[in-house]
Amino acid sequence: MPMSSISGNDSYPYPVARIGIIGGGQLGRMMVKAAKRIGCTCVVLDPLRNSPAGQVSGHQIVGDYHDPGALRELAAASDVVTFDIEDIDTATLIELSRAGHAIFPCPGLLADIQDKLRQKDVLAEAGIPSAEYVAADAPTAEAFAAFGYPLVQKARRGGYDGRGVQIMHTPADFARHLPVPSLIERFIPAEKELAVMVARGQDGQTRCYPPVEMCFRKGENILDMLLVPARVPEQTAAAARRLAIETVEALAGVGIFGIEMFLTADGSLLVNEVAPRTHNSGHYTIEACVTDQFEQHLRAITGLPLGAPDLLTPAAMINLLGEPGYNGRPVIRGLRAALAIPGVSVHLYGKATTRAHRKMGHVTVLDQDVERAREKAERVRALIRIIGEEKE
Repeated sequence: MPMSSISGNDSYPYPVARIGIIGGGQLGRMMVKAAKRIGCTCVVLDPLRNSPAGQVSGHQIVGDYHDPGALRELAAASDVVTFDIEDIDTATLIELSRAGHAIFPCPGLLADIQDKLRQKDVLAEAGIPSAEYVAADAPTAEAFAAFGYPLVQKARRGGYDGRGVQIMHTPADFARHLPVPSLIERFIPAEKELAVMVARGQDGQTRCYPPVEMCFRKGENILDMLLVPARVPEQTAAAARRLAIETVEALAGVGIFGIEMFLTADGSLLVNEVAPRTHNSGHYTIEACVTDQFEQHLRAITGLPLGAPDLLTPAAMINLLGEPGYNGRPVIRGLRAALAIPGVSVHLYGKATTRAHRKMGHVTVLDQDVERAREKAERVRALIRIIGEEKE
């Protein structure tokens, strides 16, 4: 089905669209579920047979994200292609886009965001405020010292969930540096870390979700708890929404984007990173918003009208991570007790094996008061443990 038949009228043969998803993880899994609600079917590309997204899509191509043949097969089976990860062969996607295949967000934008140095350059050229930075393609102690401590080293490619990032406070920390092409940027002693999800349609229309407050596991750079609405003044929340929209408009992106920000002590906002896809900080939208981030993304890439992003109720969200010291088949402890708490929704990702700190699921807690939601989430975190059948 050509894209014009999706977005050009108000009559849709079923399926409304065939969505090709590069990546079969939890983001793809939740996207497939949203697609089924609005009459779309999905084909998933993932190297892991019976991937979390493949389990619910019913159609999976088993192949690597950097395999040109697999990417072409996916494009041929789809009306529009999207992705739930960033480590993809963009050269092949660019060729497919030029050949007329609909791919959103566009592969050129993905190529810019894949490389954290290029991402920073693009934001700087657009006038988007972010931390001071320089390239460090050959990291040396002298270059780091010249830039000045404290600093943050980020690998240009391949980092996610805190991997590929080193925070260094003194020259002695250089011993922990990443021996890969990188950038170094000024360490920002943030008062809070915020994130804003923004959707932009093919027609340039945008919808912005409320800013959320992110709390990270100390020393791990993995999101531990999220609170929405963020506990900031309304003028700060409004400024965060404006900055997030400006960022996505500067990128001319189509789809949904996660804009991570630092809020400094003087009330300034700096963009940290951009995720050109559904994002961990938007999972709460499934229960707490009129239109969740997954359906919103699909609406954007298929040319359907964007949905209302309004927050229905305050919420807290925690990630469920694999317990250190275990691996193998997951065993969930404390599930009954957690589900007995009012307002708790548990999402398990269908991963066949667990390991330390692997994302195995998440829990969203709703309450009319964000502090009560936070307290309930703390109780859930103490109750649920995901261990493995094999002890290390």
